[in-house]
Amino acid sequence: MTSTNAWVATAATQKLVRQEIDLGPLAAEEVEVQVENCGLCHSDLSMLKNDWGITGFPAVLGHEVIGRVVAVGSAAKGLTVGQRVGIGWTAGSCMHCRQCLSGNQHLCLEARPTIVGHRGGFASLVRAHWAWTLSLPEGLNLADAGPLLCGGITVFNPLAMYAKPTSRVGIVGIGGLGHMGVKFAAAYGCDVTAFTSSESKFDEARGFGAHHVVSSRDPEAIKKLANTFDLLIVTVNVTLDWAALIAALAPNGRMHVVGAVAEPISFSNTPLIFGQKCISASPTGSPVAIEDMLAFAARHNIAPQTEHYPMSRINEAFERLESGKARYRIVLDADF
Repeated sequence: MTSTNAWVATAATQKLVRQEIDLGPLAAEEVEVQVENCGLCHSDLSMLKNDWGITGFPAVLGHEVIGRVVAVGSAAKGLTVGQRVGIGWTAGSCMHCRQCLSGNQHLCLEARPTIVGHRGGFASLVRAHWAWTLSLPEGLNLADAGPLLCGGITVFNPLAMYAKPTSRVGIVGIGGLGHMGVKFAAAYGCDVTAFTSSESKFDEARGFGAHHVVSSRDPEAIKKLANTFDLLIVTVNVTLDWAALIAALAPNGRMHVVGAVAEPISFSNTPLIFGQKCISASPTGSPVAIEDMLAFAARHNIAPQTEHYPMSRINEAFERLESGKARYRIVLDADF
């Protein structure tokens, strides 16, 4: 049996409390990781508030883990004690369904999120299946790398699937997801336009690599971009002028949604038909996709812009995240 110190959510919206938790025996295909850093994602806040109705309390949140392997199950493969690794949104999948066997393990219907029915990374120790415990490339800024494992792959995946270096790409929303999307798209060679509702972010967006910046609250400015973009990646979770964004797509263009928009997305299908445009969406990515993203980040020296807190100040960090003041991702440094 192994015990871990963890910051536990005991009920919705309540402050987290430190507790010692028994993890039980290590499963044959599991890996146990000592947490060094863990990003604080907006999904952790949604789970704490039970916004999605899927949180089981008590809960240990945290799913952007950087740490060292301290134990390896008897059937785990490819990892050794002492190795630096990362664990993201997914802690395991069935490994035998069609999606898993085709390399789309993140689409497995039995995929096990790290913070849903599983103890996450706001703890001294966390566990995951060996295939979802990811090797980290040389040259990666590990102290700031945690948010790449969730937010980073979320915006990298649509670029890898649908963009080319010659593409004109728009990133809608320059926040925790969007600022990484701008960095990735610029490094990929795309012509990048950042859409933000905050004029205070214009210069920062350019600093992240955006070639153009547009106010998402300026309908006339957006109207001038009609038939422009090969790919629009929507990272926000609020309702937008969907018709204007669809009009901004070039023929054969795609609007790809990665932000969990609460309200239904309504639009006329006529512009889609006559422009041969489409709308799509995606979650995170497979283990191989995440490793490709990490290698790309290391090669191009891409890291999220972060604020660091000791994990003992986790409740303060949650408050800053909820206030919308974080620039742009919060990382908690283990101090158990």
